[in-house]
Amino acid sequence: MKKQLALLLGIMMVLFLAACGNSEDDAVESDKSSESAEVETIKIGMIPDQNTADLNRSMDDFAADLAEKTGFEVEFVPSVDYAALVTAFERGEIQLAWFGGLTGVQARNLVPEAEAIAQRPVDEKFESVFIAQADLEISSLEELKGKTFTFGSESSTSGHLMPRYFMMEAGIDANKDLDGTPNYSGSHDKTYKLVESGAYQTGALNISVWEAAVEEGKVDTSKVKVFYTTPHYYDYNWTVNKMDEDTKAKLKEAILSMKPGDNEVMDLLSTDQFIETKNENYSAIEKVAKELEIIK
Repeated sequence: MKKQLALLLGIMMVLFLAACGNSEDDAVESDKSSESAEVETIKIGMIPDQNTADLNRSMDDFAADLAEKTGFEVEFVPSVDYAALVTAFERGEIQLAWFGGLTGVQARNLVPEAEAIAQRPVDEKFESVFIAQADLEISSLEELKGKTFTFGSESSTSGHLMPRYFMMEAGIDANKDLDGTPNYSGSHDKTYKLVESGAYQTGALNISVWEAAVEEGKVDTSKVKVFYTTPHYYDYNWTVNKMDEDTKAKLKEAILSMKPGDNEVMDLLSTDQFIETKNENYSAIEKVAKELEIIK
């Protein structure tokens, strides 16, 4: 009887130890699963102000580079227009976005915790150019009166907000003094093409896009010319949505470390580096947007 009892106790002990072992294994697997679930997925966006195919390809490459530099999963999410990107940012569907000055202000007004973290050196002193058909005799903003005109996107800083502001400073009301109401092309490359084709006599766009188009032979300078360059203002920036400080720091460090050849966005944006920026740098943009009643 004693031998049977001892045997029974031994079997129970073996079963108990096996169960404990399985529990520990399960706990390890659970920890691994938990670690896997904590991997960050960063969804990024860019205002569609250039050729869509070039932009999408470049941003996919940028996402891959950012993922390699941070260890996060990074996915580029295209936007149909400027407003769609701002809306997606407000909803938390985009964690990092390349905004223009105006769209950046709009996004940060909707998400007060959001922060502008980086820009190109040129964005500290950005400019717009006013263009015209090459045979048109025009050399000043005042002479835009009575001409047909196209802006870029309504939400563009360099293609609408600041050009409209400088027109007002020159005494030109874009809603009253032009030949008809102004057009909105939707992007900078479409603006110079519309003037080049003769569809509109004049227009305004981002100086970087214009200079790149001239250098790459994408615009026929025998048909379209620059007749005015605006004063400087702050413009484009990388803005992060509300997030923990460690994630924000990793994203900022990765972007600031980028150099030529790292990804195609550097070529798309015609820059060899990104530098630090902050929300306060765009206060003048916000002021102008409020004066023009573009934002409340």
